[in-house]
Amino acid sequence: MIKSGLDGLGLTSKQRKGRKNTPMNNFNRNKLNIVNKRVIVTILFSSLLLSLTGCLKKDTQVADMVEMEPKVITISTDRGDYQRAYEEAAEKTLNGSEEDEMTADTVEEFIYDDVNKIYSKETVSPEEVVLRFVGDVCFYDDFSLMSSYRDRGSDINNCIDASLLDLMRGADIFMLNNEFCYSDRGAPIEGKKYAFRSKPSNVSILHDMGADIVSLANNHAYDWGPDALMDSIDILNDAKVPFVGAGKDIYEAMRPVYFKVNGKVISYVSATQIERLGNPDTKEATETSPGVLRTLNSAKACQVISEAKANSDFCIMYVHWGSENTDLVEVSQRDLAQDYVNAGADLIIGDHSHCLQGIDYIDDVPVFYSMSNYWFNSKTVDTGIAEVVLSTTRDGIQDISIKSIRFIPAIQRGCRTNAVDSGESERILAYLQGISNYAEVDTSTGEIRKSDTNHNTQGGMNTSPTKKVEEPITEVIEVPEQQMAE
Repeated sequence: MIKSGLDGLGLTSKQRKGRKNTPMNNFNRNKLNIVNKRVIVTILFSSLLLSLTGCLKKDTQVADMVEMEPKVITISTDRGDYQRAYEEAAEKTLNGSEEDEMTADTVEEFIYDDVNKIYSKETVSPEEVVLRFVGDVCFYDDFSLMSSYRDRGSDINNCIDASLLDLMRGADIFMLNNEFCYSDRGAPIEGKKYAFRSKPSNVSILHDMGADIVSLANNHAYDWGPDALMDSIDILNDAKVPFVGAGKDIYEAMRPVYFKVNGKVISYVSATQIERLGNPDTKEATETSPGVLRTLNSAKACQVISEAKANSDFCIMYVHWGSENTDLVEVSQRDLAQDYVNAGADLIIGDHSHCLQGIDYIDDVPVFYSMSNYWFNSKTVDTGIAEVVLSTTRDGIQDISIKSIRFIPAIQRGCRTNAVDSGESERILAYLQGISNYAEVDTSTGEIRKSDTNHNTQGGMNTSPTKKVEEPITEVIEVPEQQMAE
């Protein structure tokens, strides 16, 4: 049985008294107690969950963090009026007022800490966790996609098929790639062909889609500069949408997201390989400036994965990599994937190519190399939802393992993401089988299993319907370590 990370979150108050007062165990206080349909939320303002200074190379070592006692704010409110109650409670607490205590015979634990990125989630079943993933999503206001969205009543139900939305909203944890920034500030990066920005109010679309977590580790989160990225972070936090892969400094950019579900902890890490230059348009965060977490090489991302795995039971790496409009997986992607697995990743989900890439297994770890565009633009492209169901019990004992994996095909067409009929589903799944390696794809059900046979039929050719070039970039430009940190 796997030992549960963040185990302190499950201790009773009596058990907690003897535990060391570390940033990890301070989160035992971060609860939401449901009392007669009323909610008490405890929000922590505390030091970082993980001391990341040990994760950095000596030449990029940062100052030691000062461990501080968390500030606890307790909120009593109905779920529907959370934000107003939070602001009122925060003001009272900071002014020294005390909240009335509330008690109940039964207490349900709920954790929401957007500083240290620890959250709890209720699941449909107490014995499993349903994870679902899609690829690139873009709310760029000047794209035809958003013009079409407005023409359709600004209603996501008119832009994504109901059956797909049911899967997205019905997942215990649903993740997508947020490939743009939310802001009214900034200026587009000079010389960049596409600079994606969306008005702050569009963040509500994420709730309409059912998103539980988004990645900002991509080559468009920084399109309008540092101010716009910082706005994005504030807007996502205000909207209560967890994010990973970027931050106002390198500490935040390297911080995993943790979900406590069914007594287990699932961690999410995200990084971007794009752009593959020593001085990219999309900047990596530093000690004093905002940016993304880069993975031109695997070192920093692997350090984060190792930390995340040490503090969780199941670790997911969501990575932006490869080349656009090709279904050929590059050597650099396979090398990075192997490094991520060695560091402790239990599942790897990729994106960026704007088309599907194949599935493989590395040392029993499933790798989806690219999930394609999902709801991104007006182009016609095969896409879908990756579903990974985790079992959280085995023979009546708490444990965690992959129970099943499947791919649910869909098509982006005409600024809509559409479900497909059985014929189109079989076509997409057969195509996915042909570009996959040691993974067997059931063309009837979409179920994915590890295979001893290499099913790839590409013959080294780009067979993607969206292809623009026959050969992808196969080499990564090597640059000095100090230049990559710029």
